[in-house]
Amino acid sequence: MAKLIFTLISLAALFALAMNRAPLWAWAGAIALFTFALQIGLGHGHLHAPAFNLGAVLGWLAAGLLFALTFKDLKRKYVTLPAYRALKGAMPTISETEREALQAGTVGWDAELFSGTPDWSRLRQVPPITLTAEERAFLDGPTEELCRRLKDWRIRHELHDIPDEIWSFVCEQGFLGMLISKQHGGLGFSAQAQSLILGKISSRSADGVTIVMVPNSLGPGELIEKYGTEAQKAHYLPRLARGEEIPCFALTGPASGSDAASMRDIGTVTKQWHDGRETLGLSLTWDKRYITLAPKATLLGLAFRLFDPDNHLGRGEDVGITLALIPTDQPGVEIGRRHLPAGAAFPNGPTRGRDVFVPIDAIIGGAERAGQGWRMLMSCLAAGRSISLPATAAAGAKSMLRTTSAYARIRKQFNLPIGFMEGVEEPLARMVESAYGLEAARAVTASMVSRGEKPAVISALLKYVSTERMRQSVNDALDIHGGKGICDGPSNYIQGAYQMVPVGITVEGANILTRTLITFAQGALRSHPYLFTEIEALKDKDRERGLNNFERAFEDHVAFSVSNIFGSLFHNATLGAFASAPRNVERTRGWWRQLGRASRSFALVADVTVATLGGGLKVKQKITGRMADALAELYLLSSVLKRYEDDGAPRDDLKLVDYCAENCLYRFDQALLGVLDNFPMRWVGWLMRPLVFPLGVWRRPASDLAGKAIVRAALEPGAFRDRLTRDIFISNDPNDRVGLLEHTLLKVVAHEEADRKLERAIRKGEIGRYHNNDWIAEAEQKSVLTSEEARNLAELRDLVARVIGVDDFAAEEIGSERETNVVPARRADQSDHIAAE
Repeated sequence: MAKLIFTLISLAALFALAMNRAPLWAWAGAIALFTFALQIGLGHGHLHAPAFNLGAVLGWLAAGLLFALTFKDLKRKYVTLPAYRALKGAMPTISETEREALQAGTVGWDAELFSGTPDWSRLRQVPPITLTAEERAFLDGPTEELCRRLKDWRIRHELHDIPDEIWSFVCEQGFLGMLISKQHGGLGFSAQAQSLILGKISSRSADGVTIVMVPNSLGPGELIEKYGTEAQKAHYLPRLARGEEIPCFALTGPASGSDAASMRDIGTVTKQWHDGRETLGLSLTWDKRYITLAPKATLLGLAFRLFDPDNHLGRGEDVGITLALIPTDQPGVEIGRRHLPAGAAFPNGPTRGRDVFVPIDAIIGGAERAGQGWRMLMSCLAAGRSISLPATAAAGAKSMLRTTSAYARIRKQFNLPIGFMEGVEEPLARMVESAYGLEAARAVTASMVSRGEKPAVISALLKYVSTERMRQSVNDALDIHGGKGICDGPSNYIQGAYQMVPVGITVEGANILTRTLITFAQGALRSHPYLFTEIEALKDKDRERGLNNFERAFEDHVAFSVSNIFGSLFHNATLGAFASAPRNVERTRGWWRQLGRASRSFALVADVTVATLGGGLKVKQKITGRMADALAELYLLSSVLKRYEDDGAPRDDLKLVDYCAENCLYRFDQALLGVLDNFPMRWVGWLMRPLVFPLGVWRRPASDLAGKAIVRAALEPGAFRDRLTRDIFISNDPNDRVGLLEHTLLKVVAHEEADRKLERAIRKGEIGRYHNNDWIAEAEQKSVLTSEEARNLAELRDLVARVIGVDDFAAEEIGSERETNVVPARRADQSDHIAAE
């Protein structure tokens, strides 16, 4: 017994020292004490005079060595300098554009997840969804009205363009100036408000939201607001806010897509005659494509590489990437032609220019900002990427769930609502999880930006995750709707989203690139507590300063690594029972602890991955992609737990939180397992596996019963369904294509008992349900139904027929659509109001 107690105490001391990052003197003292205890027989239960054997000698040598390393000079000579020399050529290199991108954003909750010991207060201090009275009024007023005016079929098919009256409305109401400050004539809305407004519009029209989203995202408005000269702000911002200028921003070219920094577009500083006098300016030549709003734009923001062969600016010949403002009516500007991205109707097209001359003050921020374009872009992107696409993706997932859950409750097969069938239940459960999780992540990220953060890593992570989950939700919606979903026409409320899904996947960094190269490969450098500091120190041309900075970071990094090794083993072996959790989270305390446990595992694997792969990290993109997936699941789980608390911890939502948490942790484990099983250095993967999975890979996804519970709740009209689909456009107008669903769903639920009576009579053969027979009238005649029940079910029968109906067209109507630009349709519900869409 004494031996067991001694062993347990020794192990506890070992783990405590490691997990708490004890200093070297504490380790030396602990080893000395342990060695002495063994010498006098404490571990065997009977004391005796100190004995000297090989174990004792090794113990005292280890204690002495560690104590010697507490002396700075010895430690530097025998530890720090050898490590400094070994790592100097092994760590990943950082290009100038990468450095600017890394330094442009801020770190926050992502750094806590990388740390392995998250400070929960840092997440919980992020405000819940908060809007001013003005922002809420705009969301409920002009935004609601814009949604009512957007007619998807007319935009996508009849016009294949955004109608002029919609452009006029968004300009008059100030939609194009949401991010422009009130001082300069804009609305000055918070990031949270912008996110909610964009999401609501996108839930109505994927094309319509684009003309609002682009001016309020990365482009001239934001760049001028943050970096423009006072003259540029005074001239352009009020005009942009009022819609007197329509902006676009040209970054991508044929040879510079994802690798935008390799652009071949060029500007040369030169003097030419302009407006009757010799003027210092820029001669620009460019070839850009995929530029949203370019066909309508009056003001072109342009990114190019600037050269100054005569050194007019005093910065040498290669000045660097620069941004400028060019009126599209400037001689030499080619603009107006259109692409057809996935057949969508929003304006998008190429722009070119050859030897276009503009004065030097066309540079955003003036001549002093020449060469700073990449840093300016990355700073804006770090925040902007957190808003637009996560907002539209979350709204898309919520909208697909709202319409599909209604349809699945209304539509019957085999005398059963299809939503009650297990085959349909499975994709519906995915849709419920995505709607809740994406909205949770959208809300917390928008709140971070609203209070001044620029979460570069989180914005990249959320962009690829949210658009991928939206793609799955749209596909699930189509699968559940079947032929109703694939037959396009005025009554189809899915096709617009389906057409736009590939666009969201591709823009602002294609998902493949964002997942495999940016989220973890760059995120590790930015969010790891010590790595970026070490790399900068290794590259410092001042060797002494670099060595001093490296020494501090390296010491802390070693303690961090040891802490993660023991912390991962301890928390995984104890199933997270001792992991930390915030206060006052009684119902979800277990999930917070599992999140802390998973963060420890992630920190360990991330640290070892960067340390062992070094400069080869960027080419091991399957590994970095899986690490990005693991980080994404941690962030989604964090957001889900925070949303539950922010929503007031509604008891009905707890089953959904449990469902999301189980799936997040399962996918997290699978991502790390993929890393360990495929680690390039096999022995490293083998060593990490017992630390991360000491009890084996035992997690499973949420059960079928748990999925059934959340789906059945989502199929019922009420508070749970409304919370799941909050802040999207919802109509109860039966003459609106989505309003018809809501109206009919309420009728289905209200008349469920009468419908059951009718179904029983039909199954017994008492009533014949055929097209040549009015079966409801027959049921009333035979007293199966009362007169009131018959009237209600007759109305419901007509509503259901409209819901499940699809559009059809005469052959000559389809063949002539390109000539007449008008395609009259015979609607399933024959509603003139809906046909106007």
